[in-house]
Amino acid sequence: MNTNNLHLLSPLTALSPLDGRYAKKTDALRGIFSEFGLIHRRLRIEIRWLEQLASQSNIQEVAQLTTDAIQYLHRICDDFSLEDAEYIKEIETTTNHDVKAVEYFLKERLNNNQELAELSEFVHFACTSEDINNLAYALMLNDSRNIVLLPIAREIENTLHDFTVKYAEQPMLARTHGQPASPTTVGKEFGNFVSRLRTAIESIERLKLLGKFNGAVGNFNAHYIAYPEVDWPSVSKSFVEALELDYQSMTTQIEPHDNIANFCHELIRINTILLDLDRDLWGYISLGYFDQKLVDNEIGSSTMPHKINPIDFENSEGNIGLANAVLGHLAEKLPVSRWQRDLSDSTAMRSLGVGIAYSLIAWRSTLKGLSKLELNSSLLNEELEQSWIILGEAIQTVMRRYGINNAYEQLKNLTRGNDSVTKERLHSFIQELPIPNDARERLIDLTPHLYTGNAAKTAKNLIAPTSKNS
Repeated sequence: MNTNNLHLLSPLTALSPLDGRYAKKTDALRGIFSEFGLIHRRLRIEIRWLEQLASQSNIQEVAQLTTDAIQYLHRICDDFSLEDAEYIKEIETTTNHDVKAVEYFLKERLNNNQELAELSEFVHFACTSEDINNLAYALMLNDSRNIVLLPIAREIENTLHDFTVKYAEQPMLARTHGQPASPTTVGKEFGNFVSRLRTAIESIERLKLLGKFNGAVGNFNAHYIAYPEVDWPSVSKSFVEALELDYQSMTTQIEPHDNIANFCHELIRINTILLDLDRDLWGYISLGYFDQKLVDNEIGSSTMPHKINPIDFENSEGNIGLANAVLGHLAEKLPVSRWQRDLSDSTAMRSLGVGIAYSLIAWRSTLKGLSKLELNSSLLNEELEQSWIILGEAIQTVMRRYGINNAYEQLKNLTRGNDSVTKERLHSFIQELPIPNDARERLIDLTPHLYTGNAAKTAKNLIAPTSKNS
């Protein structure tokens, strides 16, 4: 094997499948959770903090910025390039400190502008690295949620809602403990997942992402020594909220990360709901309830030409396992820090994008699998026709209403373990029951196809996703 070029990064040499096999599927997250994405957000925060200081009339050493100076600062951030990030990494080889490297980079850029060069020492003023980092990661989570995750989560919700309405009246044999049970409808079963997923989506949508900006141990120590007359908590609060984050006032050196743990748990919950969906649909495909659309030139098995495997739901399941393992660890690890802080959270935080990327891959796989489903309604109807035994629940419940003793036990003796229970046998039993004629007629008219309760109505009444109505 020629290994000369294996040190070069490409999808074929990447150690992680996120940057290898699945590179195209995770492209949307690359500008957010990459080292580039983190550095860019650090730079943005440093620039915004300098602007915040300049806007304070009682900090006279930092003059109010002219329009030209503000535009110059914004260009540094807006035009930030891969070459700029590489230069910052080069500075870091000397500083051995990633945030300080960003500070030095910004100071260099300010030296090219006479007005801003005079303010150079107010870059990173009174900040600890965690002031910059916690806001950067909060912005990363906010962007990943709003730009990437929520749109595809809503797309899955929309797709499931379409199935709910389309198949609202299609009866199917339900299964509890894997065994035949009282019928439901296909639409109602999809509706169950719509309701669960919608609740989870709305929960992560409402989740507050917090930021702190209060110095080395959370008390504005250096701030008040330099400018005792400034209301630093108010300045800090307005600064954090201008970044569209919620202000965290009570901290040590680090923001406690409880809200990041919440974010991870919310993603785990969505993943777990989709895992349940993946496994149910895998099972229904196995039973023949759903066929899968043929994809030209796609191969299901290297040796069995006939196979069309439910690979999308299997891929989703595998990636959900990886996602939840990473997210679960982060949710447990990040809120724990020795005393004022240690760096174990810092190294773990860099893998936030890993858990989110595996989630994204899984969600896309589920969506792809859903797009291939074709309902085999004839099989569902045939199975119901062979399942008159399931009406035992209905019969014994009507018997109970009219005070017939041992109703459950009578139907148990008639039906349990007896696969040969037929329509005729049930009707013969019903004809002998001492119940009113209208109740008897209702039971005689009942079929497995009709014994679905309010499943169809519930499915039809499921409110369409807001995003589809707007």
